[in-house]
Amino acid sequence: MKCKTIKVNNFRNIVSADLSFSDGVNLLWGENAQGKTNMLEAVCFFSLGKSFRGAKENEFIKFGSKQSDISLDFEDSVREQNLKINFYRDKIKHIEQNGVKLSRVSEMIGLYRAVLFFPEHLNIIKEGPSMRRSYLDVAISQLRPVYLRSLQRYNHILAQRNKLIKSVPFDRRSFDSTVEFWSSQLAHEASQITKSRLGYIDMVQKELKVCFEEMTDGRETPSISYDFSMKLKENEIGDVKLMEEAYFSQLMSSHDREIAAGATLWGIHKDDLEIRLNGKNARNFASQGQQRSLALGLKLAESAISRTASGEEPVLLLDDVFSELDAGRRQYLTERMKRGQVIMTACGDIDIAETGADVIYVKNGYFSEKMPDSCSDISQNNESENDFEINYAENTDNDVENTDGGYASDVSDENEELFSVDGDADYD
Repeated sequence: MKCKTIKVNNFRNIVSADLSFSDGVNLLWGENAQGKTNMLEAVCFFSLGKSFRGAKENEFIKFGSKQSDISLDFEDSVREQNLKINFYRDKIKHIEQNGVKLSRVSEMIGLYRAVLFFPEHLNIIKEGPSMRRSYLDVAISQLRPVYLRSLQRYNHILAQRNKLIKSVPFDRRSFDSTVEFWSSQLAHEASQITKSRLGYIDMVQKELKVCFEEMTDGRETPSISYDFSMKLKENEIGDVKLMEEAYFSQLMSSHDREIAAGATLWGIHKDDLEIRLNGKNARNFASQGQQRSLALGLKLAESAISRTASGEEPVLLLDDVFSELDAGRRQYLTERMKRGQVIMTACGDIDIAETGADVIYVKNGYFSEKMPDSCSDISQNNESENDFEINYAENTDNDVENTDGGYASDVSDENEELFSVDGDADYD
């Protein structure tokens, strides 16, 4: 998978940019708040279908403009393709694949495959369960569109069931007459999603071990397992039919607790990953450096799994990650970067020679292949007849407003959700 070019107009602080990428490492370099991450956000949007920064689509449109446009040319081993998105202030967004309008954001997911690693991911080990669920949901959804659709259905059913639970003080009769239906539907989707998650975790476990053997010379051994929000018997785990029955039984047996809480207390939106290092819980006992090694390993495992499943090396998107890693981890990541295309951002003291990157300099939303003396130099360059066409870009933001969870199902529905399904708060 290769990102060839990206065209951006009136996106955040970027007035206009037409960038091309090399097949190797592409570095967007500049000081903070100049537009590096904005460009990467645009590139990534085509992969995630949402902003990795949690932004709303109105925030993409440059102040004083009525719309923002982003267009991505990419290729795989089969053909070249184009994805285009127009964001508007006064109407719904417009998405096209090769000139053909897409009716759903989910139709775009999986076409352009990229793996994003940004500083917040370094907290995936020590933060709450929602971040680890999101890691799973984002990764699996790009590989299996059916998983994405199941997430969407689960999220919708969960919202309806929670609404029903909250209505009990005012309408107990409706709850009693319909809770079985909603519980049955939720249990069915939960079993399908759990099956996919368990299979993916098995693949992560294998790749994570390989990564740590290389990174630590075999001195440390990681492990990852699925932590259910409800107890399942050993023979039920992995069996879709038995898991569905177990989910349904749990959902129908504890109504008083759920009514008191005002929410559904069991299901895949409450599950977690248990990550261990040398047999100990990494969240509680691993050092900060070890936790960062695990986070890096999880993202590199995601990349390896995507390559195995699709036959295509995904584009690796790195947002100012080198500054957060020590010398050893930087060296390891630099070696791994040689396997495919990389688009990364950095500022300050980075050894550009160490990365072997083609550099694009960024200042005040303008991009140049030459280090500018001032932002006006770039601006004048960008508007001249010999306007440079830099082929390095990153990802844009999300298409439809969403949470950190479920996928958006329709371009016209701004309240639709994307990846992970977090219907209510975590109970740790």
